[in-house]
Formats: sequence, C-alpha cells, structure tokens
Amino acid sequence: RSRTGRFRGRSRYNPTTMRIDEDASIAGLANEADGRLGVVPDFTRRVISQRLADPHAHLSSSEEDLWHRDLIPEGMRLRHAAVLMPLVSRPAGVHLLLTQRTSHLKGHAGQISFPGGGVEPADRDRADTALRETEEEIGLSRDRIEILGAMPDYELNSGYLVTPVVGWIQPPYVVAPDPYEVQDVFEIPLRHFLDHRSFQRRRYEYDGVVRRYLAAPYDGRYVWGATAGILYFFFQLLRG
Repeated sequence: RSRTGRFRGRSRYNPTTMRIDEDASIAGLANEADGRLGVVPDFTRRVISQRLADPHAHLSSSEEDLWHRDLIPEGMRLRHAAVLMPLVSRPAGVHLLLTQRTSHLKGHAGQISFPGGGVEPADRDRADTALRETEEEIGLSRDRIEILGAMPDYELNSGYLVTPVVGWIQPPYVVAPDPYEVQDVFEIPLRHFLDHRSFQRRRYEYDGVVRRYLAAPYDGRYVWGATAGILYFFFQLLRG
C-alpha cells in the first residue's frame, strides 16, 4: 500500500525497454472497430453522459472478449478500487487529464495512469473514492469535477476490481501533484483514443510466460497496460 492509499500491482518489466514483438493479430483491432468512426469528432458531455447511463447497452457481445485485460486469477481475494478519467473541455475539443507516476515507486513506477486508488471504509461510493484519490494525488479539488457516470469494472491480475469513474472539468483548474507519487500531470486530446488506429496490440515473453497488452503512444508518451485497456474500453463504449 502506498503512502496515500494508491493500489499497487507487481511491476516486473518495462515494455519501453524490453524487446517486444508485435502480435500478428494487431490487424484485428481495425477489423473490430466499426468503420463508422474512423477519426471521430470529439464527443460532447451530453453524449458521454448518455452512454454512461447504460454502458452495457452500448457494448456488443464481441466486446466481451477480454484479451486486453489482466483478469483476476480464480480464487484470488478481490480488492476494490476506483480511478478518475478526467475529461477537460477545451475550445479545440475534449482532452483527457493523465498522470505519470514517479520512478521510485515499487508498483508501476514511471507509468502513465489515471488518478485513483483503493476503496476505503469512509468512502460513500466509487465516485467518492476516485474524487478523494484525485485530491490526494494531484491536488485537484472535487468541486471542479462533475461526475458523468462510471464504466463497468475492470479487472487486474493483481486482484483489484477497478471502477473507472468519468468526470468533466471546465477550465480553469489548478493541480498540485504529490511529489512522492506523481512526476507529471498532462493532457492528451481525447480524439487520439477515439481512433482505433491509435491502439497497438502488443505481446512479450517474460520468465517463459507470454503476456498481451494494449498500447496507445502519443507524442512521446507511452500509454499502455491497464490505462490503455480502459481507454480502449471507453472507445468501444462511445462507438456504441
């Protein structure tokens, strides 16, 4: 457990430095993506809220394929957590607010992630968890965030069942990152994650075990793993 209650997984590899082979089935992403989107315009707060009101209604059966997710092993004790997906309204379109973790942390050091962490007894619900952790990690006040809804839970093989909570931010806003946990706070246009061509299906072998994951690099930022997986799930939801 981290100093602020951040959930941790066991990070034994760095996909940006290890030799990684591109999965031949990467073309499947383009086949799965509905051609209606292509490079899509930015979605509005109203459309996103409508999709989140009944997310399962906008996910077809093909999206139950969980190849991009680290599923919880059978019998492992579940630990509940929540992350905030902060959407920032900009004149040029909606942006996504992300963080980069510091390099000294034992779990997921240096990785790009959403603010979030484990559920605590005093939390009223998953949205409260996400807002509390966001305040603790990046100093973004909850009164600057409008909750639009939540996505279905996302499983990690570390035993966490993570609820992605989607929030809307109308600038200006102020952040004060916790220097122990957060190295950087930055924005990426949401449009990048609404194009199936931004996602790469990747694979590598470590200790004789083949692992598969998603990556969605952007302008020198290597978004991968659970963060990219949740964003691809969000892309599927908005594609509807």
